[in-house]
Amino acid sequence: MSTESTKDRVIIFDTTLRDGEQSPGASMNTAQKLQVALALRDLGVDVIELGFPVASQGDFEAVASVAERIEGPTLCALARANREDIDRTWEALRAAKRRRLHCFLATSPLHREYKLKMSQQEVVRRAVEAVRYARERFEDVQFSAEDAARTEPEFLAEVAERVIEAGATTINIPDTVGYTVPSQYSSLIAYLRKHVRGIENVVLSVHCHNDLGLAVANSLSAVAEGARQVECTINGIGERAGNCALEEVVMALRTRHDFFGVRTRIRTERLYPTSRLLSNVTGLQVQRNKAIVGQNAFAHEAGIHQHGMLMHRGTYEIMRPEDVGFPGSQLVLGKHSGRHVLRQRMTELGYQLEAEQIDKLFEEFKHLADRKKEVFDADLEALVQGYIGPTEVSSWKLESFSCVSGQGTVPTASVCLTHTDGRKVQDAACGDGPVDAVFKAIERITGQQVRLCSYQVTSVTDGEDAQGQVSLEVEGGTRRFQGRAVNTDIIAASAHAFVEALNRMTRAPAILPTSSHAVPSMQASA
Repeated sequence: MSTESTKDRVIIFDTTLRDGEQSPGASMNTAQKLQVALALRDLGVDVIELGFPVASQGDFEAVASVAERIEGPTLCALARANREDIDRTWEALRAAKRRRLHCFLATSPLHREYKLKMSQQEVVRRAVEAVRYARERFEDVQFSAEDAARTEPEFLAEVAERVIEAGATTINIPDTVGYTVPSQYSSLIAYLRKHVRGIENVVLSVHCHNDLGLAVANSLSAVAEGARQVECTINGIGERAGNCALEEVVMALRTRHDFFGVRTRIRTERLYPTSRLLSNVTGLQVQRNKAIVGQNAFAHEAGIHQHGMLMHRGTYEIMRPEDVGFPGSQLVLGKHSGRHVLRQRMTELGYQLEAEQIDKLFEEFKHLADRKKEVFDADLEALVQGYIGPTEVSSWKLESFSCVSGQGTVPTASVCLTHTDGRKVQDAACGDGPVDAVFKAIERITGQQVRLCSYQVTSVTDGEDAQGQVSLEVEGGTRRFQGRAVNTDIIAASAHAFVEALNRMTRAPAILPTSSHAVPSMQASA
C-alpha cells in the first residue's frame, strides 16, 4: 500500500483476534473467531490480525481456517524474528488472497538486557535477517520494534532505517506497556519521520496499550504527527488494561475531522453491533459509561441536559447514536415470530449464521418464547453463543439434574451426564449450596478436580422472566478455562457452564515449546 494512497487516510489495523484474545478470559475458538472476523470485514477494517500461529496448534488451525474464508481485508499474523516462526506463519496464511507478515523484536534497553540478552548490533542483525527472509515469501511485511516507546530514539531510528532497507513495508512503533504520554509519543513519531531515511516510502504505524488510560490519546497524537496506521481492538480489549479502542479512535477522527483532517474506511454504523457481538462471544461486558458503545454513551438523565436536548441535540451530543449503530428501538420477538424475522434480526445484530444454525437457534428461540412474554435482542445474543461456540465434540454433556436446598437442609444435588463414548453416568453430592452441590457432583462424575476462580451471574434482560447468564472460570493445573451458559434457571445455566469449562480443559491443546533459535519469550506483546 503506497504512502500516497494513505496520505489523508488512516489504515485501521484490528488486532482483536490476536492481542485482544490475549486478554484474560477472552479466548475464542475457531467458530467464534470466524464470526468476529466476518463482523470486522463488514465493519470495513483494512487489516485483520488473525493470531500468532506458532503459539499453539490450535492457534495455527484457527488462523488457517479463517484465512480460507475471509476476503476483502488484508489478513495478517504475528511472528517472532526467526525463520521457524515466519515459515509457520506463511503456512497459516497461504490461502489468504491478501496477506501480511507481522514480525516483531524488542528494542528497548530493558528487553535487550533481561529478555533477549542481546547487544544493539545483535538486535539490528536479527531484525534485518528476519525481514529479508520474510520478503522472500510475503510482499507485505510489517516490522514492530517491541517496547519502542522506551527505546533510545537514535537506536530506534537505526533499527527502522535498516529494516526499511531490508524490505519492510510498514514500521510499527508500539507503546507496549502503556508508559508514554501524548506529547512524548508524538515527539518520538516526529523524530522518526525526520531522521529515518526512506520512512516516506513506508506506512508508519502505532500500537498503544492502555495501562495509564492513554492508549487512544497517544494514538491520536501520533496521527497528528503523521502516523497513518493505528493498531486497535474492539472495545479496547487486550493484554492487562487493554489496547487502543477502535471505536473511540475512529469516532474521534470522524468527529474532529476539522482538527485531524484524515479519514478511515470504517462503516461506523456497524460499531455498536460489532461491540455487542464481541462482548457476547468473549463474555467480557462493556462498562455502562464506555465511550461510543457503552449503554450510557447517549443517555441523558440530568434535567438541564434533557432540556438542552429537547431544544437542540447538539447541546449535549457531539455524535448521533445512529452514526455508531445504536438502535433507535428494540425489536421484540415473540412465540408467533417466524424464521425470516429471526434471520433478519440476527444479521442486523452482526451474526452471519448458516441455515442449519438458524434452524437450531429457532428451536431454542421458540422454547424461550414459551417461557418469556417477550424475547429481546439481548436474549437472542445470549442464545446464539451456543451456535458459534465450541465446534469440537464435547466429552461430557449435561443430561439432567435435580437439587434439594432450603433453610435447615443440607443442599444436595443429583446429576446425570452423558459421554461421547456412550456412557451415561449419574452421581450425587452435598455442598454449601445448590450450585456448589451440582459442581461437586459433576467433578465426581468426570473425575476432574478444579478450583473455581470466578463465578458471575448477570441478567440478560429486565423482568422476572429474564434469562440469567453465568460466566465462570476454573483452574486446572497451571491453566484457566472459561465456561458460559444462559438459562431462565440459574442452576441449570451454572451446570452447563461448569461442564463446558471442564470440556475445554480436557481438549486444551498443549503450548508448543519455544525454538532454541527464537526470541526467548513466547508472549506476543508488541
